[in-house]
Amino acid sequence: MKKLVFIIAALVSINLSAQNSQKAEKLLNEVSSKVKAYDNMVIDFKYSLENTAENVNQETRGDVSIKGEKYLLNLMGTTQMFDGEKIYTIIPEDEEINISTYVEENENNITPSKMFSFYEEGYNYEWDIAKNVKGRQIQYIKLTPKDSNAEVKNILLGIDSQTKHIYNLIQTQDNDTKITITVKSFKTNQPLSQNLFTFDEARYDSYYINRLD
Repeated sequence: MKKLVFIIAALVSINLSAQNSQKAEKLLNEVSSKVKAYDNMVIDFKYSLENTAENVNQETRGDVSIKGEKYLLNLMGTTQMFDGEKIYTIIPEDEEINISTYVEENENNITPSKMFSFYEEGYNYEWDIAKNVKGRQIQYIKLTPKDSNAEVKNILLGIDSQTKHIYNLIQTQDNDTKITITVKSFKTNQPLSQNLFTFDEARYDSYYINRLD
């Protein structure tokens, strides 16, 4: 009798887990579909990095403009641009620019242009907690890499249940470093400059340009 009860409980647990996974996947698909319908996105965000064991706690603001795969990211005094072929990392403090050819990233890496679609491959989904943040209902989805050797332990993706926009992303690494990106402003279909994602080398004639390939 006890064995039968255990088996039934296990089946119920498996069924609920499958339902939660399906709910999570459905919500993520709604987010992805909505984002892909936009011509472009301009996002201001807060970036924080925390590791209690190492007594590290950093916090800063950044912004990113995204159009398709192309992006222009400003963070920690550095500008990074991807024009669809090459990645340009511009470091004004050192008057240095690193230029590298784009290589398809590891599926567990999150780049600006993949922030809203990175989870489509390489992760297991799990329905997690919901929080009320200043009147906004934020539903969290827990993502766990399928690759057991991944440096990322898990990611919590907070989604605004009404707008279907990502509110924040909390990434926990194997060394317990926690990186949190919180969206402060999310604008879509903005009148972007035609040259926004074009690198103009003439503007940086005093810079050392390091061509990595």
